Amino acid sequence: MSHRGPVRVQDRHGFHTLIDARSPAEFALDHLPGAINCPVLDDEERRIVGTLYKQQGAFEARRVGGAMVAANLARHLRERFADAPAHWKPLVYCWRGGMRSGSMVTWMRLVGWDAQQLAGGYKAWRRHAMEVIERMGPMLDLRVVCGPTGSAKTRVLQALAAQGEQVIDLEGAARHRGSLLGDLPGVPQPSQTAFETLLADQIESLDTTRPVFIEAESAMIGRLRVPAALLARLRASPCIEIVAPQAERLAFLLRDYAHLGYDPQGLARRLEALRELHGRAVVARWQAWALAGALPALFGELMALHYDPLYERGHRSHLHAWGQRRQVTAALLDDASLPGLATAVCESARAL
Repeated sequence: MSHRGPVRVQDRHGFHTLIDARSPAEFALDHLPGAINCPVLDDEERRIVGTLYKQQGAFEARRVGGAMVAANLARHLRERFADAPAHWKPLVYCWRGGMRSGSMVTWMRLVGWDAQQLAGGYKAWRRHAMEVIERMGPMLDLRVVCGPTGSAKTRVLQALAAQGEQVIDLEGAARHRGSLLGDLPGVPQPSQTAFETLLADQIESLDTTRPVFIEAESAMIGRLRVPAALLARLRASPCIEIVAPQAERLAFLLRDYAHLGYDPQGLARRLEALRELHGRAVVARWQAWALAGALPALFGELMALHYDPLYERGHRSHLHAWGQRRQVTAALLDDASLPGLATAVCESARAL
């Protein structure tokens, strides 16, 4: 049955496929969760049509662009949509819900599919995503998982999710571990808008009457900014601190950050950023260890002299409930111990 009235962002789950008709560059910057990219104009074609519009006017841009759109739609019908059944119901969007998605929907309906156009396009999604974060962020019953560097906080969050608990994975959405050495090898961070889309998608599915576990983070994760409403709620929420022996934390870091040893020169370069904080002599020693592959010595001093003091200062300053935190002790941080640690964190959270 055809959808009655304009299709809103909230209606998107009632369709078989979500199609982004924008150019690949627009899609790469951000898109609705789960959408596939079937551009009616590719990046170069979009540039050509835009130039024609400015230089020769709307008619010439539509004449040339229309031929390009027709060719691309024909290709999608032959290839991407070739196996779609007669009862297929796609939802199509472009930037504002205009001509690009409208032309695709027209052709799909001529074929016989019950295609619909998202009212307001991507811009409507963007407004919706920010509204979700700003409205639901302050309502979330957060439990903030804390612990110094190497205390397996992210792995504990993953174990909590596997046990059916509600989790917001900030570092997963940011594709970054949130520290100077936290970038993931070969994995670029998303755009700020794509980061917010991922967070909105996570938050929208949460039950606000149940606890939600989240890792303590600063305002920035790599180059991405945590949305203000979510950050304010995080800082005001109860804390659970994982306490583990320093030797066990070091062993965990050596396993989790082993990839840093594959690029000694790159590691040494990144340590340069700490010179102002720790002085030329200390950073030179760390860089020499990096170049020599002496990661145990390097990570041990980074923990003791840089990360642990930073952690203590930052949490005391920014987490309002830090003084009332509950502590969970972990003797081991190996893979076999993480589910039990997650269970202990969960039990501690229930007592808050």
